[in-house]
This record gives sequence, structure tokens and C-alpha cells, in this order.
Amino acid sequence: MAFGALSIVLLIFGGCCSNVFALEAIIKSAPSSGLLITFFQFVFTTLASYPTQASTTGAYGVRKPTVPVRNWAFMAAMFFSINMLNNWAFAFSISVPVHIILRSFGSVTTMLAGVLRGKCYSPLQISSVVLLTVGVLVSAWADSERKGKSMSVESQASTSEFTTGLGILLFAQLLSAYMGAYVEDIYAKYGANWSENLFYSHLLSLPLFLPLSLTLQQQYAKLAATTPLDFNQLSLFPKHDKLGSASPAIELVYRALETLPSGVLFLLVNALTQLACISGVNLLSAKSSAVTVTIVLNIRKLVSFIFSTILFGHQLSPKMVLGSALVFGSGALYGWETSWRLPQQRKRQAALNGSANRKKE
Repeated sequence: MAFGALSIVLLIFGGCCSNVFALEAIIKSAPSSGLLITFFQFVFTTLASYPTQASTTGAYGVRKPTVPVRNWAFMAAMFFSINMLNNWAFAFSISVPVHIILRSFGSVTTMLAGVLRGKCYSPLQISSVVLLTVGVLVSAWADSERKGKSMSVESQASTSEFTTGLGILLFAQLLSAYMGAYVEDIYAKYGANWSENLFYSHLLSLPLFLPLSLTLQQQYAKLAATTPLDFNQLSLFPKHDKLGSASPAIELVYRALETLPSGVLFLLVNALTQLACISGVNLLSAKSSAVTVTIVLNIRKLVSFIFSTILFGHQLSPKMVLGSALVFGSGALYGWETSWRLPQQRKRQAALNGSANRKKE
């Protein structure tokens, strides 16, 4: 199936932004649910992506991968670690908006990884990433100050906890930068098979959850103890007295949702939207460089950041506004430089070279 630019945009902006809402709802009721969130995402994505690799003649019901399994296994280990670290950070007083901004730091680490691999970047590309770095630091500083104002005698412990969360996210970004370069090399060598990447990176990660099964059970028990949502209070859902004309299937779904704990419901929504999000990211990575992927995702994060802030009542200080503007503005600048100015410059140079060659003839 061919996926165009519009499909990628819809998957990334629709899936990833919706994923943030479900994530925020879970974190509010159970901040330490990062492991369970990651597990559900991996299981759901594995099941949903299996049909793309299914085969009646292949071993274990899947067709032979184009990339050696050992490469996907290494990729899965990195992918698992990055997801675990990013979700673990929520247990250290990192709010969702700041989590989004700090993960934008990946553009810097990805560019550094590219430089180490011999890639060259224009002055404007480098400047935009420098501005992005400044924006990340300003935003983190603003959030730390906001938390500090509400601290009492436990200020030192809370500051230490917040710093630990920042360290976890930064380490995750370094690992993510290396993984981006690794995937880019795999695609260059074996072809950009994004659906195979999606399936194996999640499937081969599942055994890594086995030692953590007890923690998973404990985290699920907390979410299962949450109260169901009152759908009668939501304008998007019909009232009880309007269900009479509904089909039996719709009524059955409605009744099931009424009894489902809200934490479990948001967990399922989070897994579903994560599938759309990660599919869009994999599609984008198959068509673009690692740095371009991180920059495009920063633009998406702007939408998530604004929605999360408005809908969930996070307070925005002037420093936070400045930081987010720098982060997402520099991302847009990099996108313009990479997608428009440099390609146009190369076209003009190619035209001049062609004209010069014709004159020599």
C-alpha cells in the first residue's frame, strides 16, 4: 500500500497528538504506570502489524525478513530501552509538556550522530538546532522554577527527583540518536521496509518484559481500580434514553464502556493511538533522514504541547512560552532550510554546471 505525505501527516499529527491526551489522563491517576503503558503499546502494535508479515509458508507463520533477525533484535533492545526510559521519567516529577519539550532535544543528538558519521550541515541548519537547544534549556528551567515555587521543606528532595528525571530523558535521547543512525544504515543497506521494522522492533521486545511481570500486574491493578467514566456527562455520547433506537452492537459497546475502569480505557486508547503514531514515524523515517524526522516531530510536538497545556490546566510562564517558541520555531526553520532552500540551491548549481558543460562542448 502506498502512503503519501498526507497519510504520514495524519498518522503523526492525529495519532501522536491523541496519544498525548490518553497518556496525560493515565499519568494523572497513576504516575508510575510507565512500564504498563509501554507493554500495552508493544503488544497492541505487534498484533496489529503482524498481518503485514504473515505467511502460511514461512517459519513461525511469518515471512522471511529482508533484514537479518540479529539486526532487528539489536534494534528492538534499543527501542525497548528508549521507551522504558521515556515513560519512566514520569515518575520523577516531569510534566507532560516538559517531557515533550525535552524529547525535542533529540534533534541535537541526532545531528551530532550525523556529524560523527561524516555528514555535513549548512550554517542555517546548525543555527536552528542551536536555537532549539536553547529553547529546550529555557523550558526545562521554567518548569523547574514553577515546581520550586510550590516546594516546602521537601524542596531539596524534589529538586533532586526532577534532576534525575531530566537525566533519564537526556540519556534516552542519546540512545535514540544512535538508533536513528542505525536504522538509517539498515534502510540504506537492505531497503526501507518500515512495516518489517515496526513488527520486529515490537515483537522482539516483548520477552524483555518477562522479568517485570509482577510490576506489570501491580500497575494494572491500580488502573483497574479506577472508576468508570460517566458518559452521560460527555456531550459526544448519547444519553441512556436515546439508546433505544441504537443497534445491539452499539448498545453493547456503550454498556461495556460504562463498566470499564477509566484507567484501563485510557490505556487501550493510548495503545491504539500509539500504533498510528509509530506507524507514521516509521513511514517518515523510511522516506527522510534521521535529523529531518526529529525536526518534523518537533512541529507535531508543538501541537501536542499546546493541547496538553490548554486542556489539562498546566500553567505557562513567560519563560516556558519563550522556550517553546524557540524549540518549535527553530524546527520550522530547519525544515525550510532542508526541504526548500538547499534543494533549490542544488538545482541552480546543477543547472549552472550543465550550462558550463554545454559551452565546453
